[in-house]
Amino acid sequence: MLFYAVFLQLGNLTPTEAHCTVSSATTRSADFEQLALPLFGSLYNHAFWLTRNQADAEDLVQETFSKSLRAFDSFQSGTNFKAWIFRILRNTFLTTRTGIAASRTVFLEDHPETLNATAIDFTPEDNLIRLGDQAALHSALEQLPPLFREVLLLCDVEEIKYKDIALILDVPIGTVMSRVSRARSTLRQLLQPQFGESL
Repeated sequence: MLFYAVFLQLGNLTPTEAHCTVSSATTRSADFEQLALPLFGSLYNHAFWLTRNQADAEDLVQETFSKSLRAFDSFQSGTNFKAWIFRILRNTFLTTRTGIAASRTVFLEDHPETLNATAIDFTPEDNLIRLGDQAALHSALEQLPPLFREVLLLCDVEEIKYKDIALILDVPIGTVMSRVSRARSTLRQLLQPQFGESL
């Protein structure tokens, strides 16, 4: 009943119009949740790489969800929602941050799943090797220039298509392809001392 009163006061809507508006808003919110919630983990991971801080990443994702919900009417059904919301996340980051923070050390406590030695297939030595591989990859990613790191994460971790990355970053698709190629090459060079010619 409160919703009807608010709509009647603000927009001089009839009770029927107010009911339709409330139903429409509820449907819109449910549609948004259905599309957005499965992407929460991916958005948080990308936000963390951008901000290098857990609290800042959480704030960035929260702000992205808030902006996305408010702008959901502008989302065109049938287009790539993941690319749309990642672009909002990136633009939000660019407008609220001055740049990517300093490098972050990788602590084993940050990756408790890699310390789990209960898996039958893995020996303690295998777990140490996996930990070392992850640390080396994380360190190499941190050394990449931000433009390369971001495009590589979008392409290889989030598995977003080149054309959608071009929309997210607001650059031509050729630039995306070039950056991905150069990022992979640079990453390979950074990892070569540890892994040798097996890369």
